[in-house]
Amino acid sequence: MHGEKNLLNPGSRPWGGIVRPVIEPDLHRLDRRYRPALMAFFMRRAASHSDAEDMTQELFAKLATAQSGPTGAGGVDNADAYIFQMAANLLRDRGRRERVRANYRASVHAGAGDLEPLDPARVLLGRESLGEVSDALRELPDRTRAIFLLFRLEGMKQSELAALYGVSVSAVQKHILKAMTHLTRRVRAGE
Repeated sequence: MHGEKNLLNPGSRPWGGIVRPVIEPDLHRLDRRYRPALMAFFMRRAASHSDAEDMTQELFAKLATAQSGPTGAGGVDNADAYIFQMAANLLRDRGRRERVRANYRASVHAGAGDLEPLDPARVLLGRESLGEVSDALRELPDRTRAIFLLFRLEGMKQSELAALYGVSVSAVQKHILKAMTHLTRRVRAGE
């Protein structure tokens, strides 16, 4: 390894000597030699140029951490076959992952049939209900409305609201109860 820079710290055995990192000049040589062929290989089988680039990069990352790859001391007899077998395996793995994702998406969409359709009448009823709640909120005293909205919509804690308004937690609870009681009465009256 004279004049060659190890990708990991020289002399270190980060994985207990299990993984032999590839040396930088070896990766550059492999990149120059195999990148065009790998890109062509993946482009014929992949959906896009970016997918082919991703798979080529993934293959080189695997080579960089391979225990004994085409550049290793205990090397492979036929580096071309080794690298293209790795490429074929990457394609198979990607295909399996895509099938799993497609099956999941199909199962999610199949379950969507249980939902009610979003029709214009239903949207109109929802808007009218929201309008009634909004009107009921406007009928509340300003402080009660503000405390209720900060508690329910902003998720503030009752103790934070008490400190903000300079009142006790009990007073905050009374404002929230008053707002909820008023809203419940108004919604029930509208039904």
